[in-house]
Amino acid sequence: MKKIPIVSKTPSTLTAFKAACEKSSGEFEPVVLGAREEIVAYFNYELPEIKIIDFGDEAVGADDLMEVIHADPWLLFGGIIAVCRDHKQKTNLGRKRDPNILLILTRESFEENTDRLLRILTQNKQFLFNRGMQQQMNTNETGSFVSDNDPTDILFYCNLITSYLYNTNRLNDEGRSALQGALMELLLNAVEHGNCKIGYDEKTAWLSEGKNMLDLIEIKSKLPEAEGKKVYISYDISNLRTRISVRDDGDGFDWRKRLEAELEAGLHGMGIKLAESFVSAVSYNAKGNEASFEIPNQKDAANSIPVIMQEQQILTFQDKQVVCKEGDTSNDLFYIRSGKYAVYVQKKLVSVLTPNDMFIGEMSFLLNDRRSATIISIGLGTLVKIPKMEFITLIREHPHYGIFLSRLLAQRLARQSTQTVELRNEYNQLKKEFDALKAKRP
Repeated sequence: MKKIPIVSKTPSTLTAFKAACEKSSGEFEPVVLGAREEIVAYFNYELPEIKIIDFGDEAVGADDLMEVIHADPWLLFGGIIAVCRDHKQKTNLGRKRDPNILLILTRESFEENTDRLLRILTQNKQFLFNRGMQQQMNTNETGSFVSDNDPTDILFYCNLITSYLYNTNRLNDEGRSALQGALMELLLNAVEHGNCKIGYDEKTAWLSEGKNMLDLIEIKSKLPEAEGKKVYISYDISNLRTRISVRDDGDGFDWRKRLEAELEAGLHGMGIKLAESFVSAVSYNAKGNEASFEIPNQKDAANSIPVIMQEQQILTFQDKQVVCKEGDTSNDLFYIRSGKYAVYVQKKLVSVLTPNDMFIGEMSFLLNDRRSATIISIGLGTLVKIPKMEFITLIREHPHYGIFLSRLLAQRLARQSTQTVELRNEYNQLKKEFDALKAKRP
């Protein structure tokens, strides 16, 4: 059962959320938070991947809570679903482009779509990460989403993908905005022109009357010719690049003609050109109902420094400089700010650490033992040095960090256990094949 905290005092919003959780067959449990101290403590100690905050309820003090989150972004980053009182507040909040906010909904939309929202969360748990809890990614991640034509769905999937890449250090702020812009344009095109068959003239007439385009989509999506059609989003993520494709169930369009046209300002008609302005090399299938693009991922990006470590000494290492030697008696902990670091055990290279690994020297630090490996910098890098006694003092003052670091180490141990099992299975398979060949020999 996944606990989801909701910070709201509005009866209708709480009722809708609790009802949706009950329908989830025990998948989700609502946690209603009230007093500020209770909210901050829950965020710090539970580190929920998803947090629902009611910005439309003045009694909640949402802006004050956001200041708490912004004050310690390393620990409390991301995963916020914002509820607003109306479209005006939703628009104003959206303009802030706060990377912590995953989705913004009006109160009416949230209460009507809570079931759908929880269903999407259930289907995409692997994308819900707190920053700093990401795993070391050594293989490609591939998969797909199937979205209805509802704008709420496509907005959520758009934010889900971009936030995931941002949270796992594959995108910086600029890259996140660019990807979000391109993906949203392609998704809207798939819904409007692909599945709902909204023509250029029809859209022009609608917008000229000052009407909301989302209302036209809602009308068109309920027609027999559009009902049941879906939008398909596929992704292929590696350490080097991310490739995303968007396909609809429509008849396609003449994309060659549209790309050759000049970009002209108007009520609409600039979606494809705008998508290409955000990312390079947008390609289309022959039919014109699928668009794909690729973006490079940043590698080994610098980590932000946790609040409790910002007063500690920052050390800069040049290429091939020794951080610590195997057998040394020192037990300082090093937080990886930037760079790469080779790990040698008995003069053999066993691994390379990057900012995704976060720490160097946690074994000798925790066990009060000699260094178990020699660490050498690869290129330029920076580390935050934390003497053991100072770290213990910091944890006493900020006990919730102890919980976080315990989870982080548990996650690393779980990953190493999985790798050990995989290596053992591979060894057993090779041994089986070797024994079979040996048995065939005369």
